[in-house]
Parts: sequence; C-alpha cells; structure tokens
Amino acid sequence: MKTLYPLLSIIFVFPLYLIGQTNPSRPNIIFILTDDQRWDALSAAGNPIIQTPEMDKLAQTGFHFTNAFVTTPICAASRASIITGMEERTHQFTFGTPPLASVCTATSYPVLMKRNGYHTGFIGKFGMNWESDPKEIFDMYDPLNQNGYFTLTGPGASIHTHLTDRIGEKAIDYIKARNQEQPFCLSISFHAPHADDANPNQYVWPARMDSLYQDINIPEARMSEQTWFDAQPEYVRNGLNYLRWKWRYDTPEKYQHMVKGYYRMISTIDENIGKIRQALDETGHADNTIIILMGDNGYFIGERGFAGKWLMYEQSLRVPLVIYDPGMESGDRQISELALNIDIPATILDLAGIGIPGAQQGRSLLPLMKGLNIRWRDYFFCEHLFDHDFIPQSEGIRSTRYKYFRYRDDPDHEELYDLRKDPWEAENLAGKKKYSRKLIELRSLCDLEIKYATQMRQH
Repeated sequence: MKTLYPLLSIIFVFPLYLIGQTNPSRPNIIFILTDDQRWDALSAAGNPIIQTPEMDKLAQTGFHFTNAFVTTPICAASRASIITGMEERTHQFTFGTPPLASVCTATSYPVLMKRNGYHTGFIGKFGMNWESDPKEIFDMYDPLNQNGYFTLTGPGASIHTHLTDRIGEKAIDYIKARNQEQPFCLSISFHAPHADDANPNQYVWPARMDSLYQDINIPEARMSEQTWFDAQPEYVRNGLNYLRWKWRYDTPEKYQHMVKGYYRMISTIDENIGKIRQALDETGHADNTIIILMGDNGYFIGERGFAGKWLMYEQSLRVPLVIYDPGMESGDRQISELALNIDIPATILDLAGIGIPGAQQGRSLLPLMKGLNIRWRDYFFCEHLFDHDFIPQSEGIRSTRYKYFRYRDDPDHEELYDLRKDPWEAENLAGKKKYSRKLIELRSLCDLEIKYATQMRQH
C-alpha cells in the first residue's frame, strides 16, 4: 500500500551528516530535468529511431526506472512537486495560482542540501514562482528565460547559440569552478524538447542536427485514427490537446517534420550530457558524481489525435528516469517498481546522507537501487488542477495494473483500463459489469486520496 505522510511536519530522519559540515567524501549530485520528454523518447527504452547514446550510457551503467511517472502532467506543478516532494494538492502551485509557499520550499532538497554543506546551483528553466527568493536558496542561480531557442552570444554578441548549448556550457563552467573540498548539487533544467509555441516550426534545433533522422520515415502514431479522437468527450475534443495537434501533426508532412524536430532537440540535450560528463572527467569529479535524469511530464505525439500533455493517459504521465551512481554496481539494472517525480527530493537527500523531512510525500529510491526487499507502493494518485478553459481538470489512480480517472467537471465520465492486458488504454472498462467492483474500488480510493489531501492542507 501507499505510505501516507503528514503534510507539513518538519520532523526529520536523523541526518548522517551534521548540518553545515563540509565532507569531501560525500557524492556530488547532478539532477538533469528535460521538458516534455516522454518515457520512450530514448533508445534505451526501446525506441528504434531516436539517437540518445549518452542517455543510454547512463541507463546501461546505472539504474533505469522503467515505470516512472509524474503525479501532475504539466511543467509548473510537476516542477514544484520535484523540488518539494509534495503532490499538487499539497503544494497548491500550478499556472495561475499564488507563488509556491515558503512553508513548502523550506523543506525542499536545495534548502536541505545547502544547509548540510553542499554548494547548490541551478541553471536553465525554473518554471515556478516562489514566495521566497531562489537566489537565497541556490548558491548559484542562473535561470535562462526562453525568448526563442537562439540568442546572440560570444565576442560582440555575434554567435547564434542554441539555448540547450548555452545551458550545457554554463553547467560545464559551474563544474570547472568547483573544488574537491565541498560537494555540490547542481540542478540542470533544459527547456528542450518543449516546442517554441510562437514559432510555426514549433521545434527548433541547431544546424548540426539537420541531417539527423533526415532519411528516416517516422511510423504513424498508434491510435491516431479518427475513431479514437471521436470517442473523447466534447470538452476534450475541443481542448488544447487537439489545437496543438493541428499545429503539429494534422498532415503527414508536418508529422514527419515535427517528430524529427522533437527527436533532434532531445539528441541535442544528449550531446550536451556527453560534454558535461567529459567535464566531470577532466576535473576529477566523475568518480564521485551521481547523475539523475528525468522528464518533467510525458507527451502525446499524435496518439488519439492529441499533442501536448495534461491528460491522465500513459503518454502524458510516464517519463524517463535514470540514476547513475559510480559508487554502485548496477549492470544495466532495470527497476520496474512505480517511481514518481515526488521521489526525487527524498532520493537526492538519501544519496547525500541527509535526513528526509516528513513533509515530503515521496520516498527515496535508494533502497530499490540497493536491491533491498522492502514493501513498495502499488499505486499513486494523479491529478491536474490547472484552471484553464481548454484543459479539463482531472484526477485518478494509477496502480501497478489498473488506471482509473475522471474529469472533475464531469465526474460521471469515468475511464478504467487494465494496463496488463491493454497497455495502450484502448478499451474503457468503466461500463462493463465484470469490472464494476474494480471501478468502485478505485473510485473510492481516489475519493480517499482527495479527502486525505484536503485534511492535510487544512493543517
């Protein structure tokens, strides 16, 4: 069963290291977050087309979590969950809400890493508004706001540099400036492969990637026939998922161009990961630096006539997650237990030997990496609460076998899938008598999760 944690308790597991102590034997930790990279958009996950050799190396020499998910499939809320370890109903932050409360960021992983002697850095897309000042939390804070993917840099501002490359270069500069006496925790947040919505081409990559995938034909998306789209409720058919599908995929030519562009942007990230790892080698940090790679939410590439994320289907919720620890033998170890975005802070703290606050609702993944025989979650609660006219709010339960969800403004419309038999969620079982008990069970569990979250928030 899922473990329930008190909401804003600030009681800590006793830390293995004294607060403020500098200990060079502690590992450095680099957390790399990509934007809109779905779980199968890397070749280590079985994608036969995309080229991601550096991500694959991390997976092949580290731990690849093959069932990793976000609890809210949108960047703002997911990023708040990633930094605090809290679900959306707990931290209450997404687009259009008040800033992320200081009571939530007070137990975030960068605050606790800094308090325990780590030098903390942030580079790239921040994607959140905070009550507190991030400059006081990160020792080095360099958010790069996206105003197109190319900017002029270099002597006399004469070089057009892709934003992904700029983030990579700044990460390398940060690594080179670090000494061996103080461990560091660097968060690198790429804007890519998020589309540039203001650009008709949507996906923008550096010219050196032009030939990549050029002679490849991208297979048609699964479940892209009109009947799958027509089966959706009207408010979904008229929503932002369809509008962005029209921007990107409404002709075969656009589909080929856009998917190749999406892949090229991921391959650009991959190339920069290689350069970052080379910098770790050159500075002597490689043998003591853990690298965590994750996506902030999933992504539709034409399935059901959709683009974007936001909904409760697997394409929207499921993300890549790889943890490479040079101090642990893994041997291309794949871990199938449910791993979540809210697990990242607890995992970072645990890897650093720092106590995990009770306010965090996630769990450290380190016991799974060590192969310990522990009881693990068999479901998680997912939700999307952004108040937007063209994105329906939804909530549900994703277990190791079943998926249940409903739309908050239309609770009578329910969807239920047996993921073991139907991993692409093709057959809605909600109206079938044979599954009525399962439907009631998961509906009740969803209600219980919401009740629990409401009670905790009131504290």
